[in-house]
Order: sequence, then C-alpha cells, then structure tokens
Amino acid sequence: MRRIIFATLMMLILLGTNVACNTVHGFGKDVERAGEKTQDAADAVKKKL
Repeated sequence: MRRIIFATLMMLILLGTNVACNTVHGFGKDVERAGEKTQDAADAVKKKL
C-alpha cells in the first residue's frame, strides 16, 4: 500500500513540475513579445525625431 501511495505522489510531483515548466516557458515568451513590441515602438519614435 505504501508503494502505491509513494508512486502516486511521485507521479503527481513530476506532472506538476512539468506543467509548471511549460507555464513559465509560456510566460517567458509573452514577456519577450512585450519587450519586442516596446522596442519596436521606441525605434519608431526614434526615427520620427
């Protein structure tokens, strides 16, 4: 019985870790896109000056 509980907990921990990594990776992409848009806007203003 302990083995089953331990195996289940380990599976949940590994699944949770994998989901968190994907979430952080997606968040990083969103931040990168926002930075690129900000940089593009700054470049456009710089060209107008």
